[in-house]
Amino acid sequence: MNDKIAKLLNEQINKEFYSAYLYLDIANFYDSLDLDGYANYYTIQAQEERDHALLFMKYMQNNGLKVTFEAIGKPDKEFNSVLDPLLVAAEHERYVTSLINDIYHAAHEGKDYRTMKFLDWFVDEQMEEEDNADSMVSRYKLFGSDPKGLYSLDQEYGQRIYTAPSLVL
Repeated sequence: MNDKIAKLLNEQINKEFYSAYLYLDIANFYDSLDLDGYANYYTIQAQEERDHALLFMKYMQNNGLKVTFEAIGKPDKEFNSVLDPLLVAAEHERYVTSLINDIYHAAHEGKDYRTMKFLDWFVDEQMEEEDNADSMVSRYKLFGSDPKGLYSLDQEYGQRIYTAPSLVL
């Protein structure tokens, strides 16, 4: 594996941990509003992002590469409404997709087919993540301004359970 791809993979580990940190911040915001379902959803989202970081880490280790952890930045977004974190999450998922695409592009240019195959799962995962984030924004815009609608959405998101990724390395 060339140095550029190894560097991008290592950076992605740290960015996935940042994603987990961001989603914990969002969960904390919703918890402060007593929106336990939304808080549950984003707590689980944080678990997923942490597991994504661990998958990247294991892939690097399996390829004999050194993993270097960097400081994780403090989430810097201000939330003033129930909608704000949903918009931030949707934007963040698009950003993560761009990062995965950049690594995939570098792997393609470097003819690193093993890394491309590894990233295929993340490409599919990001499509799902963006769809879920966009759906949460749309559904809030449709129903969230009505207290009964917000209550119903919150109850639905409270039913989410954690399922670990099925990617085998």
